[in-house]
Amino acid sequence: MRTDAVEIDRFYRTRRGEAARTMAQRRLSALWPDTKGLDVLGYGFATPWLEPYRESARRTVAFMPAAQGAIAWPDGRGGQGSERGLACLGEETRLPFAEAMFDRIIVAHALEEAENMQRLLRELWRVLSPEGRLVIIAAHRSGAWARVDATPFGHGRPFSRGQLTRALQGALFEPSAWARALYAPPWNWLCGPRTANGFESVGEKLWPGFGGLILVEAVKHVGAVRPRGAPVPVKPLEAARPAGLSAQPAPQTTTRKDEPS
Repeated sequence: MRTDAVEIDRFYRTRRGEAARTMAQRRLSALWPDTKGLDVLGYGFATPWLEPYRESARRTVAFMPAAQGAIAWPDGRGGQGSERGLACLGEETRLPFAEAMFDRIIVAHALEEAENMQRLLRELWRVLSPEGRLVIIAAHRSGAWARVDATPFGHGRPFSRGQLTRALQGALFEPSAWARALYAPPWNWLCGPRTANGFESVGEKLWPGFGGLILVEAVKHVGAVRPRGAPVPVKPLEAARPAGLSAQPAPQTTTRKDEPS
């Protein structure tokens, strides 16, 4: 069962939620500084990071799985008045979009509680354009935020770098960049802007493997397909011979010493 969208939205209105959004946005902006003329999709609950791209991108759409529910987006807090209608609701692994429709996809609060993670990634692969890029923002297995139920990152399965690598490669994505964020402890009184920035600067240098969030960028390559699965063993000739037929020795050829071979 997915965490309700209303609860996630309520979290991002708190100091902890603002810290999570800001720290991850710094990493995302470094990866994608410009989306001018591009089509951008946010999957799961990605609106906190989708908002900055709404003015520069050609199209921005927020898709939320039915099991999670949806909220209206944009809601007027981003300075665009009362504009609405860029969020949609649907089946988790059946997106209502054409193939290769989006150039960029932001995935947040999605894989942790997905019923079928591999099928979801393959559906995202379908709607991403060739050589398009996808970023996953997920709870980090080694981080403190994955251990606190009071935040959305404490629900579902957190991930390590190795787990995300295997999942992405299994869906024909190629990981291209990694980052971690949110080193501040998940306590509301320690998540003010100055404190969070301080923890972020120190954490990157002293304990880089313990950020609360893990971010990975992956590319959709269509020129080559990675083979999957184990090879199928071939039956020996003896085992495949019909019953009643005995093996015949192969004829031997001899050459006399005084004859040319």
